[in-house]
Amino acid sequence: MKLLKSTATVGSATILSRILGFIRDVVLAKVFGASGETDAFFLAFKIPNFMRRLFAEGSFSLAFVPVLSEYKATGDREALRDLVDHVTGTLASVLLILTAIGVIAAPLVLSIFAPGWLVDGRPEFDLSAGMLRITFPYILLISLTALSGGILNTFERFLIPALTPVLLNISLIAAALLLAGSMQVPVTALAWGVLAAGVVQLALQVPALARLGLMPRPRWGWRHSGVRRILKLMIPTLIGSSVAQVNLLVDSVIATFLVSGSVSWLYYSDRLLEFPLGVLGIALATVILPNLSQKHARASTAEFSATLDWALRLAVIVTVPAAVGLIMLAGPILITLFQYDAFQPNDVRMSSYSLIAYSAGLPAFIAVKVLAPGYYARQDTRTPVRIAITAMVTNMLLNLLFVGALLGYGFAGPHAGLALASAVAAYLNAGLLYRGLRKQGVYVPDRGWLRVWLSVILACAVMGGLLLFMTQDIESWLQASAMMRVRKLGLAILFGVIVFVFVTMVTGLKKHDLLRGST
Repeated sequence: MKLLKSTATVGSATILSRILGFIRDVVLAKVFGASGETDAFFLAFKIPNFMRRLFAEGSFSLAFVPVLSEYKATGDREALRDLVDHVTGTLASVLLILTAIGVIAAPLVLSIFAPGWLVDGRPEFDLSAGMLRITFPYILLISLTALSGGILNTFERFLIPALTPVLLNISLIAAALLLAGSMQVPVTALAWGVLAAGVVQLALQVPALARLGLMPRPRWGWRHSGVRRILKLMIPTLIGSSVAQVNLLVDSVIATFLVSGSVSWLYYSDRLLEFPLGVLGIALATVILPNLSQKHARASTAEFSATLDWALRLAVIVTVPAAVGLIMLAGPILITLFQYDAFQPNDVRMSSYSLIAYSAGLPAFIAVKVLAPGYYARQDTRTPVRIAITAMVTNMLLNLLFVGALLGYGFAGPHAGLALASAVAAYLNAGLLYRGLRKQGVYVPDRGWLRVWLSVILACAVMGGLLLFMTQDIESWLQASAMMRVRKLGLAILFGVIVFVFVTMVTGLKKHDLLRGST
């Protein structure tokens, strides 16, 4: 029950962030639409955001939290403070150098991520390079924020780190509505909004760290034993945690060779996928990593397996219907949220193609976030790295295969092939992680899985049929007013949830299926 409550806390904060994220994207779509200029911003933001997820919330957190948990378990407060001080000083120094290089060499960095714009001499390249110089320092600020969040999560203070993303959404909304009109190129206001958000997000962590008595006093510590252990773990986890992010970035690189708007269509569909991915996937990963690390430190193998089983069971019960819902409601959701002013019906159609493809992989994306901590908590970094490389190479090959096939068939939205390739690669990644945990004897499935699967599949089939019936006349959604769209979408979601819950209850899914293993 304790883990479920912690997950609910993180999930609730993430819901608030995602709702504001939707409002943010509605504002961006209404003010800027989907164009070459928005493509330029989204890529200038995606590069530091990619590095944030790769380094700060990816490899660093996965290496830092298990080591910090071990220091905490010893009860030596001075040793723990010493670790925090040296990790902070080392991380800040390295990131400061990296940020300076990124700002100075922004066009060179962008040429790696947007070769299509450079080759074609498109104006998006210069615009995006200018904005990248503004957004690149975000990686320094948000990485220090992630460090603070790792400390707070280890001490089971989940709320403040989970609320932090809210500030980014507020900052971008304010930039779009209040600053864009005064800028020579309006979209550049968003770049300044990103930078401002980084400062505010870091500042939010300070009072919580002070209350814990763990406000860092940065010290250079390259030779510190704890820092060296974290660095040793970071090298392989850098690859292991990066698969989903690298896959999304590769999508953007290839999209720069496609028609204008492709980057934006992928962005808007990915943003919708981020709602369930953040609410459950990130919440689960955030909660179970320190929990698994502590159980491994205590050699509680049965409890370790039970925690993984609970997380996987919860993921199946929530993400499979979420994926079906996103697939069936792709058009109505995009119309309701974004199809105003600059965002045209064709943008809805193109974005829906990639949203459907991404949504098909949602259960796998979240399964990876649940299964990978099963390795990192035990400081086994080699196995997930090998699996990650396999999935990454597969994704790149499938990108070329699927996009090439769609172009060959003359399909209007070849960018959807990029999303589909990411989904298939995620299933490969999750499947190999699962098999590895079973072979190592680390995870032994608890009883009741057959009942869970049969109940969820039947409920999704009934729910999918209902949603198809309720949303088949897409033209009526395009003609409806904003309030009518919201009402129709709200009813569709409400009826879908009611039907899913009712069918699962009738088919034998019980409350203890959600609670077993969560203590």
